[in-house]
Amino acid sequence: MTTHEDRAGLSVAGELIALIEGQVLPGLGLDAAAFWSGAAAIFERFAPENRALLSRRDALQGEIDDWNRTRRGQPYDVAASEAFLREIGYLVEEPRPFTITTDGVDAEIAQMAGPQLVVPVLNARFLLNAANARWGSLYDALYGTDALGDLPQGGGYDAARGARVVARAKAFLDEAAPLAEGSHADVAGWSVVDGALSPALKDAAQFVGFRGEAAVPSSILLVHNGLHIELVIDRDHPVGRGDAAGLADVVLESALTTIVDLEDSVAAVDAADKAEAYRNWLGLMRGDLSATFRKGGETLTRALEPDRQWTAPDGSSVTLKGRSLLFVRNVGHLMTTPAIRLADGSEAPEGIMDAIVTSLIALYDIKGLGGFGNSATGSVYIVKPKMHGPDEAAFTDRLFDAVEDLLALPRHAIKVGVMDEERRTSANLAACIHAVKDRIVFINTGFLDRTGDEIHTSMQAGPVVRKADIKSSAWIAAYEARNVAIGLKCGLSGKAQIGKGMWAAPDRMADMLEQKIGHPRTGANTAWTPSPTAATLHALHYHAVDVFAVQKDVARRETPGLEALLTPPLANGVNWPEDEVAAELDNNAQGILGYVVRWIDQGVGCSKVPDIHDIGLMEDRATLRISSQHIANWLLHGVCTAEQVDAAFLRMAAKVDGQNAGDPLYRPMATNPETSLAYQAARALVFEGVEQPNGYTEPLLHAWRLKAKAAQSA
Repeated sequence: MTTHEDRAGLSVAGELIALIEGQVLPGLGLDAAAFWSGAAAIFERFAPENRALLSRRDALQGEIDDWNRTRRGQPYDVAASEAFLREIGYLVEEPRPFTITTDGVDAEIAQMAGPQLVVPVLNARFLLNAANARWGSLYDALYGTDALGDLPQGGGYDAARGARVVARAKAFLDEAAPLAEGSHADVAGWSVVDGALSPALKDAAQFVGFRGEAAVPSSILLVHNGLHIELVIDRDHPVGRGDAAGLADVVLESALTTIVDLEDSVAAVDAADKAEAYRNWLGLMRGDLSATFRKGGETLTRALEPDRQWTAPDGSSVTLKGRSLLFVRNVGHLMTTPAIRLADGSEAPEGIMDAIVTSLIALYDIKGLGGFGNSATGSVYIVKPKMHGPDEAAFTDRLFDAVEDLLALPRHAIKVGVMDEERRTSANLAACIHAVKDRIVFINTGFLDRTGDEIHTSMQAGPVVRKADIKSSAWIAAYEARNVAIGLKCGLSGKAQIGKGMWAAPDRMADMLEQKIGHPRTGANTAWTPSPTAATLHALHYHAVDVFAVQKDVARRETPGLEALLTPPLANGVNWPEDEVAAELDNNAQGILGYVVRWIDQGVGCSKVPDIHDIGLMEDRATLRISSQHIANWLLHGVCTAEQVDAAFLRMAAKVDGQNAGDPLYRPMATNPETSLAYQAARALVFEGVEQPNGYTEPLLHAWRLKAKAAQSA
């Protein structure tokens, strides 16, 4: 049982007190009484405003629901909808042209273009893998995936496949760092003579440094489009021994940035969970996080990688970070937490707690008290998700001001990333950016959450099209294009990231290589990848595309208007045959159950979940939101019946049970669905979906997970 103690009028869980007073504050030399007093003042000031913003969300949704009900069955009138949304204050006036004033931004965010990882904070091993994914072996990424068009066969090293890998890597070098004459495939050896690389590059400035003896270097460092490429030379290595140049590997600068996630990819529902999450963030900021695990019969320990050093052509030293630059994603404004109770006995807003505690812990980095540096500019990078419109963005700005004052940080030391994943934010994006213009470093699109909110916002307007067809809806194209265009118009280029969403299939790297190049081609200078290996392969796209040149071109184009963005993906009288309805229900139900059963029973917030076709997809709450809202919408409008939905859930429970048969921790659902908390939670997400605030899954997931934890402890 969690116990609470009084701290400056707050009732704080023992687990949180033990972490903050026992591990965080002493190393910072901060007084506990002063910290809690300041934190209590922030809660007293901002908790009522947080509640008022959520009430405003509900009021607006109620007005939109009423407006749509009265027009149900009529052709959707976009112009009338826009006028109505302006009348109720959902749409606000565009700000006058402006440029963000953010400064003190690390180069990985402001001046470089490359992949980004998102990693659940509760898994220390995954955290370290992501933090260390700044550098990745191109040879390993090509050899071990289907990137070459097929998968490796078992039974040891395949020399023929290895030769294909080397040929592909050298073809990449010919494109990214061409020689003055000939091909990298023809190089018989490397040397550095009088500070110049031999054989010479077409652009000598691409040579940045080397390791070892100049006459026989063990490593050569190149740069292209701001990203570094390391040629590892080792004639004793099994691969280098068979290469004319002794090239044993090509290592790419890969995940420039990583988002350490306290939100959609974790199941943190109580004080114990939150304390563990903060403890892992503390380990990253202090530089002492480690993870010990068994692999291949061996016990391994993983820790953070040190920085990397080379000798520059002029004989000086070149040092590059060995780790990805870390953001931390706090939760949004919706949820409250039992880890802290306010003076009136209510749970504290979790987003306020996250802002205070994650920033407090980041002081270890800012003050240089950690073993490794994260931000070279003394900044804290917080991604803030699921904000609805500029009022909520302005609230976050003021909250961060207050946290800076509490921690004696300079104004705007806490930077913010704005997730453009709610309809009200998309439609008012320039105003949202303006509200945080002095600290914004990141905007990003999120197709799944944004689609979930699109369905929920227009829930009463009519049935939506099938889920796969939503991806080709006009509003999606407008949403993606407006995000980049508005970001550039507001001056984000060279100061902040403009991001794109996740490639969800970690086993389909050939498809990713073919398709995900579309992200940098739009002018996005980062995009999410599902693994360190995927980040290394996605880095190839940023060598193929000069993103900042693309941004200059996009900035000259006209920003798409609101008409397409405000057109919901309604079915407009389509009547699907029963087999298509059943297939859609099965697909959604399988996805919901496959994710929820791990969330509720095991507390796993993100993992590779087999889809209905047994293809592993990286799933988090965003996936769940769209699937549950989709079925809820079809139920509301009579596309399907409750009996059909329940039948789909039962069919798919059996399938999910089979897909997880090899997991010793798994608890089957189909054999006794009435007693399976996971199964009941999945049903609730659909049958109570219309009533959920903005279609969010967190309230129900948290409630059912707490029941499961209580049952397991009993």
